[in-house]
Amino acid sequence: MDLDQPVGENYTNPKTCFFHVLFKAAALAFYILSALFFDSFVVIFVVTVVLAAFDFWVVKNVSGRILVGYRWWNEINELGESVWKFESLDQQSLARINKKDSWLFWWTLYLTAAAWIIFGIFSIIRFEPDYLLAVGVCLSLSLANIVGFTKCRKGMD
Repeated sequence: MDLDQPVGENYTNPKTCFFHVLFKAAALAFYILSALFFDSFVVIFVVTVVLAAFDFWVVKNVSGRILVGYRWWNEINELGESVWKFESLDQQSLARINKKDSWLFWWTLYLTAAAWIIFGIFSIIRFEPDYLLAVGVCLSLSLANIVGFTKCRKGMD
């Protein structure tokens, strides 16, 4: 390891970055390649959605906190209304977030949603409503994280 290397040149949290990308890539790859190996839509749907759910959980509960310093959750208040809560590190801690980690977090978050949208368009063009359902579930999980973390970044409460 080169000790003279500038700070921020490498990923600060390579394991977190790996798992941040792993489940996104696994869900997308399984969705794309599954038709080659499985004839059952049920298997394709269940495995794809489970991988997307793992991705949702890892992003929301692990990589969002570590890579960009944000956290969000949803609560039900006494009136039975859904209330979103947002939390971020203080400005001094946010300034120390590694730019490469942050870049990877945001780009993969948006690119994954874009990929699911493209797969949804292909499902519509090919008249495959069942695959559109799988894409819709995966896209909604991606969009929930995008909305939550974007609101955290903008400081909305």
